[in-house]
Amino acid sequence: MRYIPNNAPVREDMLRQMGIPEIGELFRSIPEQLQYKRSLEVPGPLAEDEQLDLFRQLSEKNLDQGHALNSFLGAGAYRHASYLVADSLLQRGEFLTAYTPYQPEISQGTLQAIFEFQTFMTMLTGMEVANASMYDGASACAEAVLMADRLKNGRQRVLLAQSLHPLYREVVRTHTRFMGLELDTLGLEGGGAPGSSGRVDAAALKSALGDDVACVVVQQPNFFGVVEDLAPLAEAAHSAGALLIVVVNEALSLALLEPPGAAGADIVVGEAMSFGVPLYFGGPYLGFMAARDEFKRQLPGRIAGETVDTHGERGFVLTLATREQHIRREKATSNICTNQNLVMLTALINLTLLGREGLLETGRRNVSHLGYFRGGLAGLTGYRETFGGPVFNEITLTCPRPAADIVHGCLKRGVLPGLDAARLLKPGGGPPDADRLLVVAITETSRREEIDALLAALREEGK
Repeated sequence: MRYIPNNAPVREDMLRQMGIPEIGELFRSIPEQLQYKRSLEVPGPLAEDEQLDLFRQLSEKNLDQGHALNSFLGAGAYRHASYLVADSLLQRGEFLTAYTPYQPEISQGTLQAIFEFQTFMTMLTGMEVANASMYDGASACAEAVLMADRLKNGRQRVLLAQSLHPLYREVVRTHTRFMGLELDTLGLEGGGAPGSSGRVDAAALKSALGDDVACVVVQQPNFFGVVEDLAPLAEAAHSAGALLIVVVNEALSLALLEPPGAAGADIVVGEAMSFGVPLYFGGPYLGFMAARDEFKRQLPGRIAGETVDTHGERGFVLTLATREQHIRREKATSNICTNQNLVMLTALINLTLLGREGLLETGRRNVSHLGYFRGGLAGLTGYRETFGGPVFNEITLTCPRPAADIVHGCLKRGVLPGLDAARLLKPGGGPPDADRLLVVAITETSRREEIDALLAALREEGK
């Protein structure tokens, strides 16, 4: 009765008061052929301790990092360190129960946290203004394209880099499906052939640009882990009057790489779960969006600002709220975005604990660990690095046989070696031999013994 408050006598009394002989009368509007008449095949009721034991047994079937699985899967979901003090702070009532600040000025702590997160993101991206966060990186990317469409009203083409995460491309395609926008693909230098840089083809970009292009969307580092040279891409886009949108799937890269804003980006979006947000079996994650100051009124979502009250004391206010729930629908910049406040707070606490030097050190450890793995590749027969450009966190390998077979074999050895790129790339939508591409993610949490186990598994499966 703890979870089902209406027992049989109560339900019978409710039906009697409604003048209904049996509960089936409530569903007469459902066609007879659609009604499920058989009994549900569910086990009988369990005591609470028995129920907990059942859930524990079911959870044991999960293969998760640190428990029966050594994983090097990335592609937008990365394993990074998180601090226990963050969990303690998040469980404080004023944070845990807060959702959306519809009466924001009475939530000064919430607004201050948002303001400080925005400050972090402007510093990391090199932009002038950031919003209070987004659902995730993919929807933030789509929102950036919609924002560019508003800013460049009348331009109907969008150029998406082939090296942009395939799922991000699909989300953009879904969001723009009925907007009359034309989505074109920018290929890789050398067609993405083995040994090429793995970067966006700048020459092809210049040829594709015209006065009908609203924006160019590239990822940094890209889906294959390669670090893009953003400055010439920004120069080309701006020469044609288009905006450059930079998607940062691995936010930790912002600790070491040149800020996209300094390279000429107009809008920077991405996924900030790398700042201490656990993998959570797929979410919730944390999108972010930053832009040039001149574009701030077209930012979706909300912005928290700093002010002083009537007593001259420092305070925080909700400066901008362009969400459909806040203003007239025709004036709203989005009807699907939100502020991921609790997840945002997780990232903010971890960033604050790390500080500038801690963030730099974490990024350097990622580079060091990936270097250790690359050193071990020399001893593997049949594998080679697919691209010649610099990489961060992830590296794409061309395998001696289909990557799906390599992954399947390694899993039997307790190792998930990375992503079989063909799982996400559409036929013909990737580099040559896409079925043999394995994208491996190495982070600061990848210990040497785990990397050694990965190398050993690849060696055996490559024979």
